[in-house]
Amino acid sequence: MNSIERMVEKLKSSTSNGGVQRKMAEQKPVGKTSPASGDAAKQREACFIDIDMKKLESVGFIAPPKDRAKLAEEYRRIKRPLLSNAFGKNADAIELGNMIMVASGVSGEGKTFNTLNLALSMANEMDITVLVIDLDVLNPALTRLLGLDERLGFTDVLSDPDVMLSDVILSTNIPKLKIVPAGRRHSQANELLASDQMQRVTDELATRYPDRMVIFDAPPLLLTSEANVVAGLVGQVLLVVEAGETPQSAVKEAVALLDERKVIGIVLNKYKGSGKGQYGAYYGAYGEEQN
Repeated sequence: MNSIERMVEKLKSSTSNGGVQRKMAEQKPVGKTSPASGDAAKQREACFIDIDMKKLESVGFIAPPKDRAKLAEEYRRIKRPLLSNAFGKNADAIELGNMIMVASGVSGEGKTFNTLNLALSMANEMDITVLVIDLDVLNPALTRLLGLDERLGFTDVLSDPDVMLSDVILSTNIPKLKIVPAGRRHSQANELLASDQMQRVTDELATRYPDRMVIFDAPPLLLTSEANVVAGLVGQVLLVVEAGETPQSAVKEAVALLDERKVIGIVLNKYKGSGKGQYGAYYGAYGEEQN
């Protein structure tokens, strides 16, 4: 059971957080889309997803109306150095800085939770757009959460010459947020991610829209080799670590798999501070925790 599913199961017991009763969450996708189709032309006709923000909020995600909430503030802290690295507002921009991979050492550390929250936070920025791509083909939690299981996606772009990137980019009811589902499972997923087509697609993503942040929800580093391939195609890596659960040795092993020349940030997820029931994501750049 992944972290999103555990979150939904936990909320079914209607537990309280800091004395405030939370509503039971429904185990239903939070995205409403048109019926699935294997035809690329029909896919283009249904390139919109209506994300139910109330359902997202009910399972712990940030929601734009509550942008002063503690969790929203934490994601502001996370995104600022990432945006600075990408666009050079406070320093020189780094190469491929607008391409970010969000990964974890193992499953269940909150990778997808952090990917979507980071994207939602960035989508509130005035001058950028955000594209989120689900690359965790074996466990596409983001795709399932948004109800996009049967849709064409990124693996189809890499494996089918008749499927273009524009066929699988879904606009949303959040104006500056776009989503690409994982797509159909493929027996050669690793080879696809290491292919020339992957290089061409990522080059297009990095350069076509200068104001766009691209966030990859990648597979766990220690369970698959796909994430290691993707890490070589991005400028920044955000490693999600579950507070109190992930062994230090696993963190070191995951970091060791990454190119030390890349900008690497660490999110300490599910950290409980001094307050009751606090749930947060704390950012540490280059392995240094900032509380």
